[in-house]
Amino acid sequence: MSTISLQTEPYSTSLKAIRGSFLDFIEDPFFVPDELESARYIPDGLLILENGYIKELGEYEQLKDKYAAIPITAYPDCLIMPGFIDTHIHFPQTEMIAAYGEQLLEWLNKYTFPVEGKFKDKDYAQKIASFFLDELIKNGTTTALVFAAVFPQSVEAFFAEASRRNMRMISGKVMMDRNAPDFLRDTAESSYQDSKKLIQKWHKNGRLLYAVTPRFAVTSTEEQLEMARKLLEEFPDVYLHTHLSENVKEVELVAQIYPESKGYLDVYDRAGLVKEKSIFAHGLQLRDDEFQRLSEAKSAISFCPTSNLFLGSGLFKLFQAKSIENPVKVGLGTDVGGGTSFSMLQTTNEAYKIIQLQGEKLSSFKALFLATLGGAKSLCLEDKIGNFDVGKEADFIVLDLQATPLMALRNSQTPPAKTKAEIAEKAFTMMILGDDRTIRATYIAGELAYSKKNVN
Repeated sequence: MSTISLQTEPYSTSLKAIRGSFLDFIEDPFFVPDELESARYIPDGLLILENGYIKELGEYEQLKDKYAAIPITAYPDCLIMPGFIDTHIHFPQTEMIAAYGEQLLEWLNKYTFPVEGKFKDKDYAQKIASFFLDELIKNGTTTALVFAAVFPQSVEAFFAEASRRNMRMISGKVMMDRNAPDFLRDTAESSYQDSKKLIQKWHKNGRLLYAVTPRFAVTSTEEQLEMARKLLEEFPDVYLHTHLSENVKEVELVAQIYPESKGYLDVYDRAGLVKEKSIFAHGLQLRDDEFQRLSEAKSAISFCPTSNLFLGSGLFKLFQAKSIENPVKVGLGTDVGGGTSFSMLQTTNEAYKIIQLQGEKLSSFKALFLATLGGAKSLCLEDKIGNFDVGKEADFIVLDLQATPLMALRNSQTPPAKTKAEIAEKAFTMMILGDDRTIRATYIAGELAYSKKNVN
């Protein structure tokens, strides 16, 4: 990284300039005839920031005179993209990532629930939240939809740490009043009261947003789901975040617990929880009519490849979700700790393989769209984040396409790429071979939040 000072006259200290190769998305590549047209690629661009927002993006040669007085931070051999958006992850599961040998229901009881019991201690929750957020930033993730634990203090700790970093984060207290250990259960009423207080304190507090978070249908009574609906009615701009149709045995158990329902999604639908700002993690076992209902409601699915493979849950039908007839909003989720990496690049790597197993192809542009603007659309935040449009919040990352010796060998051509087709090929190599080492720098609201050590 080098800084070139071109200051020739007084300039506003609120303005900053970043020079490099820029890639973002302006359309959904799943729905355009030529997916290359979905992207905006500037081989040598200049990004102008003002007070944490994007003021202008264009060709360096066209903007250099206009902003000649502003110091430029240049990344000549890197690719600059919007920050990654993780649409499903659990911060209390950070320390139990890579727990051996079980599928979903057994995994929850053996590993997850005992660990989540520790989050009754707010100091402990704050310690893990700090590590968790630093890990996200190091991996280039600037926004995430995050499960906390059942304890309100776990949410307090998470939001306090996210606020300190000025991050665009969404989280909520888990609601769980049955089929869980006594030490993790709340009640329908206490979950409503605790969630309401948290919403009033944290929702829209800086860049923070709240998600009403029943864990899944198995661990909530009808009374608790009704309280979740009540919260959505009282605070119509908060989110609903839960799990849906992840595992075959889970789906069977839901059918036993809710025999009057027409299916797993119908449990939430009858409770009034299937809405535009509802994000459902997984959706591996969904029926055709359930995809159609999610499309009608404008709800979103979080596709969590590493978790789906690690827990043996199944293969997500991405191209059914992204069908022209019944399109469903889809974002990518790491789902740590069922997921095995904080890296969205590793997540796109596994997504590619899942799609290959179904006889389809996931291009770099489609995958990186899901990790950026697709995630923003899933969270109804495309007016704030997801690409480099003027006026959006300046969360972005700097990616080193030659971060490892193997990547350098594979991408040995002199950067930057000259065309969209060339950057699409380089980006594919990056998403298959890349990980946290690929992240050269992460910017949060225009400020450098992470810079890779030992970089010249």
